[in-house]
Amino acid sequence: MTASLNLSQQDAVNHLRGPCLVLAGAGSGKTRVITHKIARLIQTGVEGKRIAAITFTNKAAAEMRERARGLVGKAAGEVLICTFHALGVRLLREDGAALGLKPQFSILDSDDVLSLLKDCGATTDAATARQWQWTISGWKNAGLDAAAALARAASEGERQTAQLMARYEERLAAYQSVDFDDLIGLPLRMLQKHEQIAQKWQARLAHVLVDEYQDTNATQYELMKLLVGARGSFTAVGDDDQSIYGWRGATLDNLKRLPHDYPALKVIKLEQNYRSTGAILRAANNVIGPNPKLFPKTLYSELGEGEPVRVVDCDHEAHEADRAVARIQSLRQTSPHKEWRDFAILYRANHQARVFEQALRRAQIPYKVSGGQSFSTAPRSRTCAPGCACGSTRTTTRPSCAPSPRPSAASATRRWRRWASSPPSRACRCLARCSRTP
Repeated sequence: MTASLNLSQQDAVNHLRGPCLVLAGAGSGKTRVITHKIARLIQTGVEGKRIAAITFTNKAAAEMRERARGLVGKAAGEVLICTFHALGVRLLREDGAALGLKPQFSILDSDDVLSLLKDCGATTDAATARQWQWTISGWKNAGLDAAAALARAASEGERQTAQLMARYEERLAAYQSVDFDDLIGLPLRMLQKHEQIAQKWQARLAHVLVDEYQDTNATQYELMKLLVGARGSFTAVGDDDQSIYGWRGATLDNLKRLPHDYPALKVIKLEQNYRSTGAILRAANNVIGPNPKLFPKTLYSELGEGEPVRVVDCDHEAHEADRAVARIQSLRQTSPHKEWRDFAILYRANHQARVFEQALRRAQIPYKVSGGQSFSTAPRSRTCAPGCACGSTRTTTRPSCAPSPRPSAASATRRWRRWASSPPSRACRCLARCSRTP
């Protein structure tokens, strides 16, 4: 099963007891290591239900689950592969009674939180409420409750926000609701205060794997420590050079703390890149070279030197798109690559696709947007569902322009009443659009 892995990957997969940190450079096969380690643990007799693999997105969890299934079949279905927040939901559904939560507690989304903060702060200003939301979220990600935040408040504004946070927490408890940050903070608090619950989960989970470890925040690290217990049977996979989420609480201190908290920690570096040529890796190494290093590493590739990396200066985004299209047209004339499918344009965020699509359409070049919706097919306005042509449907069948049902009954009721009583400037205009929809 491990024959297809390189020596460093095999070392990581076969280290089954004790703490392990896998420093996985970009394109070095970290997901491959995680899924093969899951398979290896099952192969050595560990029940799938006693293995947890934690990542940061549902998409990554689904991919990991599928790849594990390809290695060990149905046994992978018992492995707990999920995000940190999904794990928090499971902990609270099962043992949240210790914190006064019923198993059917509600999870508020960002809009619900904003509405509740407006009520707590007696304001209708969305910008002010949004600032409260960000500040409170930051405190929660740092492991602070309202009392701790108030004790650390460095200004009058922070003091007032901490007092608001206390009222907000009281409302959440009264509504039997939690917000997204609570899905990490509350399980942590529960395991810290109730040793018998912590021991139960430590006995249940024989090995915990954490993907994208460099993106964990303070509360996620403490939660992981309580889940693995003193034996420290875990595998953390990450790369300090890929830490880009400091703005949402991620901290490299978690990498620094591992060797201190776990003296027996084994550090394994994955430095062979399977994605890029030597020229690309050399450019990347030069870019990140000046960064402070916790664990120095140098990526290398066996895919050959490849073409040199070119840096092209552009005046603005439209100029950039035009230059990219011109480059594609030139390469079709001068290189063996003649098919449109031989070319790809990569961008960082979905909103950047629009200007490239416009340039490609002007040049009459066929294209396909991967992993997102093409601007040319996106709806230009929100419209109601077919059949939303009379006011009676506003209290029986939910049009798409109405608020989506929310887990919180109190919040959902407020949102529906607000929409149902909205003036013609909103509701009737929507119905007018529906009547024009063919």
